[in-house]
Amino acid sequence: MSANSSSTAAALALIADDMREMDAVIERRLTSEVTLVSQVSQYIVAAGGKRLRPALLLLMCGALGYRGEQRYNLAAVVEFIHTATLLHDDVVDESTLRRGRATANETFGNPASVLVGDFLYSRAFQMMVDAGDMRIMQTLAEATNVIAEGEVLQLMNMHDATLSEEGYLRVIRSKTAKLFEASARLAALLAQSSASVEQHCADYGQALGTAFQVIDDVLDYDGDVSEMGKNLGDDLREGKATLPLIIAMQRGTELERATIRQAIETGGTDQMAEIIAIVQQTGALQATRDAAAVEARRALHALQAMPQNPYSDALTQLASQLLARRS
Repeated sequence: MSANSSSTAAALALIADDMREMDAVIERRLTSEVTLVSQVSQYIVAAGGKRLRPALLLLMCGALGYRGEQRYNLAAVVEFIHTATLLHDDVVDESTLRRGRATANETFGNPASVLVGDFLYSRAFQMMVDAGDMRIMQTLAEATNVIAEGEVLQLMNMHDATLSEEGYLRVIRSKTAKLFEASARLAALLAQSSASVEQHCADYGQALGTAFQVIDDVLDYDGDVSEMGKNLGDDLREGKATLPLIIAMQRGTELERATIRQAIETGGTDQMAEIIAIVQQTGALQATRDAAAVEARRALHALQAMPQNPYSDALTQLASQLLARRS
């Protein structure tokens, strides 16, 4: 285990019991009389993953002193929404590998993946009603809508080599960071925190989620496939102009820009080795990591408004260790 994964594991050990309670809720609420719904749902949830979004909600609840049962329910809601987006994303992206094994669409087909994703969304909305809090429902409804907009925006940007840094950030703040932001905000709502603390929680979540995605985009050109559980070059194959490519085109020669531009526009990976070399030689990977560092520092700044306790220390650790992420 790397030092980074060890530190993250130490941070998450605080909520190990909470995560088990959440898993029990997930198992109970995945039940369906339709066999295929249960099969696909269990398949994707059993794949595991980092589960950072529900972990963020549970850690923030701990930091704010909320110990009510509703935190398990909402953590499961967040995980269901995230899982639904994964099912839909893998269909849209035609992905074949996630978390080291075949995607649900590769195993069960596209129609089943899309429809079970819909089931998870609708089940999440059933569950959020249990909280009996209009602000909680508003937060989750808005987040789900913004995520959907981000997915459509990303689809519109596919194979667009002219995408700017601003356009890239707009997509990831919608598609990825919004659910992190909502997870942290939900903890503040459950704890009935002040408006100021709620905003700091939301700011932390958004910054953490943005940094997480920016680093994820670095790993598509600088990661270990055996650790990542996905294919290197997938983003390029899907025609995504992510930040490493955007910066490399800004800094590269005309020939280097043309090579990257053609790959984005065609989704071709024949010159993958050359593109990785360009991204590295232009300093684009380090510049992208620097952009993630800015977000991580923003997350750490937001935590200054939190009470000092082991849970807020763990949140500090998560933001700090994110920059050493390799998978």
